[in-house]
Amino acid sequence: MQVPSDLVYHRKSNQLEILYATGQRFLLPAEYLRVMSPSAEVQGHSPEERKLQVGKRDVTIVGLEPVGSYAVKIIFSDGHNSGYYDWDYLYQLACDQIQNWQNYLRELQSVGASRDPDDPRNEPFKLKPRKACHR
Repeated sequence: MQVPSDLVYHRKSNQLEILYATGQRFLLPAEYLRVMSPSAEVQGHSPEERKLQVGKRDVTIVGLEPVGSYAVKIIFSDGHNSGYYDWDYLYQLACDQIQNWQNYLRELQSVGASRDPDDPRNEPFKLKPRKACHR
């Protein structure tokens, strides 16, 4: 397991810097971290349930909270806060960033969706409010 020695969020560049004792250093954009969230809300409970994240170009990180000694919870400006990025997953995201990002962009293009928050083409992919249960 690759445990970071430090996590630093750079507001100007909107990137999370991940430093390791080995000298490795990664810069991961907030948008990338958001669309790759490990949460069930994004990933589902199976590959078929995975939800494509659209319109996240402007998302920022508003908080980082340690989760025990094994993960970090990232709180995003769009209200998403349910993903626990364990150290192995965070390292995998860093190492595979280029491939993951290209796959994400291809998926957006294949369904006609966009990274832009106000793009009307994103409407079919946005979460619909749940109806309240009435008894």
